[in-house]
Amino acid sequence: MQDTILNHIPKQAQAQVLQLLEEDGLSVIVKKERKTRHGDYRKLPNGKHQITINSNLNSYRFLITLIHEIAHYDAYKRYGRFIKPHGLEWKHSFQHLMLPFLNPDVFPLKLLPLLARHFKNPKASSDTDTALAYALKQYDPPNDKTYVFEVPQGSAFKLYNGRVFKMVGKRTKRYECVEVKSGKVYLFNPNAEVEVIASA
Repeated sequence: MQDTILNHIPKQAQAQVLQLLEEDGLSVIVKKERKTRHGDYRKLPNGKHQITINSNLNSYRFLITLIHEIAHYDAYKRYGRFIKPHGLEWKHSFQHLMLPFLNPDVFPLKLLPLLARHFKNPKASSDTDTALAYALKQYDPPNDKTYVFEVPQGSAFKLYNGRVFKMVGKRTKRYECVEVKSGKVYLFNPNAEVEVIASA
């Protein structure tokens, strides 16, 4: 298990991660890509705890996601099961566990200011932090995806499930888009990954 995980994280973070994973009741499984999440944590019926992480994440996003999920386990141990999934207890655990990794031996210098800002008040998903998500994307292998905020007004794009939309324009924080098939209006987060297509 640990060998697989170590292949996915920056070398300078490996010893620290191994210390965090010495817990007897915690297992980590690396899975194929899931479109709706980078990872998850759950308590199993047998009382053990399990974390799953997507295998397709770049090493920096993988590390952030892994610590995010370990923070769920840590918060559960410290505060019990009646806490909010991404409430104050989890935020404190995440900040505490992530702090030793926020240095230039682990992360590139240009990511550190964005990570420092993000971890002042970490969100349920780093994807909701548009600047950080975009910066992390630069370390992904090249692909044909782009972010919604990069789609020109009037252009068409499709999602991983094949649904086609046309860009209308920006509201305060999100982007208004019309589904071509139904004519319904949807709001997208700026950093939703999409595939731009020539015409709808």
